Amino acid sequence: MEGVSSMVINTNISAQSSAQLLGQSSAMLSKSLARLSSGSKITSPADDSAGLAVSMKLTAQMARIDGASNNVANATSFNQTQDGYLSKVSDALSRMSELAVLAQDVTKSSSDQALYQQEFHTLSTYISDVATKDFNGVSLFNGNTLNVTTDSDAHTFAMTGVNLGSTTYTKLATTDNIETDASTALTDVKAAISQLAADRANIGANIESMSYYSDQLGTLKNNLSAANSQIMDVNVAQESTNYAKYNILVQSGTAMLAQANALPQTALKLLQ
Repeated sequence: MEGVSSMVINTNISAQSSAQLLGQSSAMLSKSLARLSSGSKITSPADDSAGLAVSMKLTAQMARIDGASNNVANATSFNQTQDGYLSKVSDALSRMSELAVLAQDVTKSSSDQALYQQEFHTLSTYISDVATKDFNGVSLFNGNTLNVTTDSDAHTFAMTGVNLGSTTYTKLATTDNIETDASTALTDVKAAISQLAADRANIGANIESMSYYSDQLGTLKNNLSAANSQIMDVNVAQESTNYAKYNILVQSGTAMLAQANALPQTALKLLQ
């Protein structure tokens, strides 16, 4: 038996259905508009709860990477400052070794040797003064190993310290006298030069390691940023197409709702 369409005025099923579909289209149009205006694919947790959770973790990790990058950059500056001082200490030690040899010249008088000793002592005092320098309140030359944070999980790199307060350096100012024993002074200066060479080599290794860590952090952040973009950033071309579609559906739904609301008027004509 075929169904027969009825004309009623009390309940307009067609209008109710059209209104429901129009509401859905309007909601999708509003969501598409929000995505395009914000540039984000996820404008509320309901859009993609799992994706939002992953994005939050990636964002937090990238923030920690920024912190680690700052730590590495500061550690590099610390080492560069150390080497800047040590390059001048190297010059001082070179001159002191020269003075220790000059003081052994048999043609020099005691007054000449006293002048050599005065310069020798001034340079050794300079080295002792450098040993007291610091970087933002952190001693540059107390020999302590500093643990530098190098990644987002707070793993550290042990940065070898330099100790200008060691006996190798301090004896130049406290015991050596090129007036009385230039040969011993020369031996001690040569030992200090060898130690300084090792210290500067360690600083060079520290700077090289910091460079590798910095590059590693930069690459990791770029990769995480790309992954987060896949989750959060809206595809403008695709979303623009969706926006156009939903806009058309809203307009057509509005027109059809108007037609559905007009149907009871047809039934009223039967009563005339």
